[in-house]
Amino acid sequence: MHTSRDRFLDVVRAGAILAVIAQHWTMPVLSYSDGHLATGNALATPGWWVVTWLSQVMPLVFFAGGAANLISFRRAGSPRQWLAGRIKRLMVPVLPLLAVWLIVPDFLRGLGVPPQPVQVGSAIAAQLLWFLAVYVLVVLLTPLMVAAHRRWGLKVPLAMGAAGILVDVARFNDFGYVGYANAIFVWVAVHQLGFHYVEGRLGSLTRRGALTLSAAGFGVTALMVAFGPYPASMIGMPGAPVSNMSPPTVLLAFLAVGQIGLLLAFRPQLNALAARPGVGDALGWLGARFMSVYLWHMPALIVVAGVTVYGLGYRTPAPGTVFWLVMAPGWFAACGLALFGLLRLFAHFEMQRDTGELTVRTPQLVVAGLMVSGGLLGLAACGFAPLSDGIAGGPVPWVLLATAGFLLAGKQIPVVDLLGRAVTVTERAALKR
Repeated sequence: MHTSRDRFLDVVRAGAILAVIAQHWTMPVLSYSDGHLATGNALATPGWWVVTWLSQVMPLVFFAGGAANLISFRRAGSPRQWLAGRIKRLMVPVLPLLAVWLIVPDFLRGLGVPPQPVQVGSAIAAQLLWFLAVYVLVVLLTPLMVAAHRRWGLKVPLAMGAAGILVDVARFNDFGYVGYANAIFVWVAVHQLGFHYVEGRLGSLTRRGALTLSAAGFGVTALMVAFGPYPASMIGMPGAPVSNMSPPTVLLAFLAVGQIGLLLAFRPQLNALAARPGVGDALGWLGARFMSVYLWHMPALIVVAGVTVYGLGYRTPAPGTVFWLVMAPGWFAACGLALFGLLRLFAHFEMQRDTGELTVRTPQLVVAGLMVSGGLLGLAACGFAPLSDGIAGGPVPWVLLATAGFLLAGKQIPVVDLLGRAVTVTERAALKR
């Protein structure tokens, strides 16, 4: 078992978040006219789908998360302590985002920005919360999945993959909503592969074995695209009848195997890269701000697009043209500066550490996690609508649900005993003893 900090995982996490940012800042094709913001996707350009086989790195995020979760779970004093720490640490960086985006839509309306661009920006700012909503559920399942890993080993991700295939069969036979079950089966299967990196054969593969694994993963992915109902792009495309991401298809599990094998084949080189002083410092800086970078990189894009496209009338050149290639570095630099400014304001929330004593019981933590996940999923689906459009149907109920879950993860619920006296759960247990 890995006992010291794993540089390979640091590189995978950092590479994944940088790939997410690069993809999201590359995709938009924007123009504005007469109150309407037109949006397109550069990766919808014919032939560009092949880029998504490497740039769609959410499988790597869940893989690295699984490895890191198992390492930290083994070190934790108890499953209850681990769950509480994980839930609170995931939710803390979200709080400033929620506070800001409850205000921003009405602020933009007050500046005279038309409703449609405000709606687009507000939806984009919230849509990435889907990952946190699912990841919190995966965290809640982790103690059970660790026990399953110890008992059944590789049979667990294989069973999850088989369940994912059955879900896809039902989904593509007119039971579309059942496809959302793969948000658990697919991502838990990939998360479980991270366990097998820490405590299993994945962590000891030779380069030849890793490349064989990679070829198998990408090969099955290619066969399923060629002969199955799956689109070639690993991200959702505008107007496409099927998306591999929303909800996820089992194809992403096979893609994960290909990507993981490819990275493992070059693990010695990646470890050597991480050992360099400058690179190591950069990995440490990014690792301490991982969630903040993820949450604020799309608002940074919104800031740049608002100034250039809405304010200055800039139109994105046709993707792949010389002008597009010339303008891309400046676009990335502007988004990077905006992101850096936002991190200066908000990243310190993530870097705070909770040193309080844990008194919350496991059932309460599970309820808290479900509330956090439900609130974030509602926001991802509905976006940050202006409060002036109405409270009940806007983001406020979802924000309250997620925030209440965060508070519940760190607060005892009073329980009334038979004498009618309010005591805490801990005190009640003491009285019974």
